[in-house]
Amino acid sequence: NIAAPLGTQVRAVDNGVVAYAGNELKGFGNLLLIKHTDGLTTAYAHNDKLLVAKGDVVKQGQVVATVGKTGGVDSPQLHFEVRLGTQAVDPQEYLQQANH
Repeated sequence: NIAAPLGTQVRAVDNGVVAYAGNELKGFGNLLLIKHTDGLTTAYAHNDKLLVAKGDVVKQGQVVATVGKTGGVDSPQLHFEVRLGTQAVDPQEYLQQANH
């Protein structure tokens, strides 16, 4: 989890399509799942506001949400995951790519 002030912009790390935008999955609060062309899915949880909807095409760097404290967390934060299929993978490589 990445601590950040409430309302901080959350940006997509790569181009993709929003596969899920909602709060039905317990413990994640307002959650976005973005599918990417390389078979990866990125997850952004505990958001305050979701700024995209299921089916939306997003571009790398696009603001897709704002940091919140939904889903049972006590302080504002972003829970960020990278998944290949059902397996979580180390997000560091993808975050570095997104910064270039």
